[in-house]
Amino acid sequence: MAESLTQPREERPEPLPAAPLPGASAEAARSHESAPARVSIPRLLPGEDVFAYVRRVHGAFEPRLYQQVVGAANEFKEGDAAIGVAAADEESRRNARELLARTRIGDLDAYPLIQEQLHTERLYTYMQGALDAKAQARTASWTLGELKAFLLSASEADIHELKGGLSSDVIGCVVKLMSNAELAAVGRTVFNPLPGSKVGARGYLGARIQPNSPTDHPEDIRWQVFNGWSFALGDVVLGTNPVSSAPESVAAVESALHDILVTFGLRDVMPHCVLAHVDVQAVVEAMQPGTTGIWFQSLGSTEAANRTFDVTLEKMETHTAARTGRWGMYFETGQGADATNGHASGVDMVVHESRKYGFSRALTQRIAAAQARAGLEPAPHVIVNDVAGFIGPEVFRTREQLVRCCLEDIVMGKLHGLTIGLDVCSTLHMDVSLDDLGWCLEQLMPANPGYLMALPTRNDPMLSYLTTGFQDHVRLRERFGYKVDDRMWAFFQKLGVIDAEGRPTQHFGDPAWVYLQYRRHKGDTRPDADVLAEAARQMGEVRARGVPLAVGHGEHPWDLEPSLDAELRRLYDDAKAGLWSDLTPDFIASIPGAVPLRTRASTRSDYILHPPSGEQLEPAAERVLESLRSRHAGRYDVQLVISDGLDARSLMDEGHLRPFLTALRTRLEAAGRRVAPEHLVLSLGRVRAGYRAGEILFADAAADGPRALIHVVGERPGSGHHSFSAYVTAPPAGVWARPGTVDHNITRVVAGISDTSLRPEAAATEVARILGELTSAS
Repeated sequence: MAESLTQPREERPEPLPAAPLPGASAEAARSHESAPARVSIPRLLPGEDVFAYVRRVHGAFEPRLYQQVVGAANEFKEGDAAIGVAAADEESRRNARELLARTRIGDLDAYPLIQEQLHTERLYTYMQGALDAKAQARTASWTLGELKAFLLSASEADIHELKGGLSSDVIGCVVKLMSNAELAAVGRTVFNPLPGSKVGARGYLGARIQPNSPTDHPEDIRWQVFNGWSFALGDVVLGTNPVSSAPESVAAVESALHDILVTFGLRDVMPHCVLAHVDVQAVVEAMQPGTTGIWFQSLGSTEAANRTFDVTLEKMETHTAARTGRWGMYFETGQGADATNGHASGVDMVVHESRKYGFSRALTQRIAAAQARAGLEPAPHVIVNDVAGFIGPEVFRTREQLVRCCLEDIVMGKLHGLTIGLDVCSTLHMDVSLDDLGWCLEQLMPANPGYLMALPTRNDPMLSYLTTGFQDHVRLRERFGYKVDDRMWAFFQKLGVIDAEGRPTQHFGDPAWVYLQYRRHKGDTRPDADVLAEAARQMGEVRARGVPLAVGHGEHPWDLEPSLDAELRRLYDDAKAGLWSDLTPDFIASIPGAVPLRTRASTRSDYILHPPSGEQLEPAAERVLESLRSRHAGRYDVQLVISDGLDARSLMDEGHLRPFLTALRTRLEAAGRRVAPEHLVLSLGRVRAGYRAGEILFADAAADGPRALIHVVGERPGSGHHSFSAYVTAPPAGVWARPGTVDHNITRVVAGISDTSLRPEAAATEVARILGELTSAS
């Protein structure tokens, strides 16, 4: 991922989506003019609700206008504007909210916002089946305005009695009626703590330590856990995002995390998780029984959206029905993911997000039922992580929108009965800076989310995006009086990083001290000095791989150590420069057999702010590919494509692209692959533009065998590695012949490729291996 922009600035009620980022031209600004029109609601009739308004304006019920009116009630976000449901002005927004406030809950449930689900999808019915029918009947005659008033005035016990009957569409609509202060008020009223835990309880703020490594190196991962624990945080889950989805690699990371918990006797206190696809986690559990903890999966709001994640309703039912042990499931969601993947279905981002929580609620009940069938007390341990800000400015751009999104999601998650935490994050191309993130956290804490992410600094060394650092947790605990889960707090006291009163000791912020205790628990009897010297050496090796460690602190325990803070800001500035870099003509000319192509993005600014522009090839590029297809005459089954992505330097740096291509061609040809001699060099290109190239080159309904596209794309800048990724797609030629069929769900990726992380030669070996797996399965 990536990063963001400036210092805190005054509130802007409605940022102008037409304003280009720095460096944009008038041509890029004009590209906004083709965006969908916004929704104008100039006047209402007395007592009119959403349905009466739609019938008056259209003459009958009209699903699209219904979606637009509901969407217009949202606070402005770029993602809603892109699909044509954003309000045209503040008057229209107020009127949309008034219409919603007058609408009865039963009527809203009778008209699902995603109409095609009634005929082509089962997920909506599945979510509705998880509702408490008696509670639903009690509120059917209420208006959404009455529900809002109830949520702001009722006790927590009264809300718990009714929330099980609130559908996801209803919950997604009632939050639209609330101000930020009202959302925070509901957030600090309703709590759903995990069974046998204080995680998610009132007055507690947990932490998911996110020990990511650019190379999945177990020592990088282990030391970040020691680092987090040295600041007395990390009580929810030790959750690593893997670079490689190969079961053997995932198994190695699972083992490293599992070992830490077993060594310290914490296996029944908190889980660990490697955030690979749920199918891969199941394979690893079969390989190494007992080494996986809580299982992870990203969720979409519709069956079509879930297919992007290679997830089906049956698959999730099967996996959740097997979760009868101590730990259940870890679901990840985020506003805008559905629209970004082409599955908006005309519905706004808030309602889509709410439906993901509805899916999570239904699957939680599935786990509870499985536990009951196994003769256990139903106590599903399920957490949901709302990743807000991960996608980019096409979803929302400003810190104010980020806060609004998080507040909406906290309340929607809690009203679904879930333990919900936040990844309050930003990417480089959003107008949200390092310092803005701290401001965002301050605005969100009154709503008391269950937990936040936790990294040594705000910069993730593998995902290249900004999120919550260790010191943020220390500051928020001090500022708002939030606690850590009691069992882990006692552990941190025993560990010696805080005293009996919870105050920092001389070992606070010292991961070497935690490592010493780890070695002692392992039975290591060497002198302290020897173990600490080993710790210093290992920490140096971790840093050399581009993974920061937060040792010590600044003037206050919640301040980042000054030299580390300076390095964090240097990486931020470097990332901003990378975002605006382009492939130079000389570099393109240096690539053997280069065939320059362009997408429909008019400028780099257009490409950044409007992802679809970088997913489609310009007509001239399509003609070049058609000519190339004719010349190839079916002789080749592998095509290499190169795109600048979000950091062209990742390809142009010495020792990056050239050794990767050389090693890859050698391995592919040794395996008998017929690799096209040309390298397609796509400027302002995204991954889906490669799929379009594959459709032109490979589509042949009558041909046998797979056809592979290997697409090299510059990653989001921010980690300092200037990394690129390789996307491997290899369906049969007949699949390429069906436009739009090839998508991310059948693509495998090797990420973090650079001379300082996953070395190009090693990455080439991994890509060749993955291609072998994909083609053998075709």
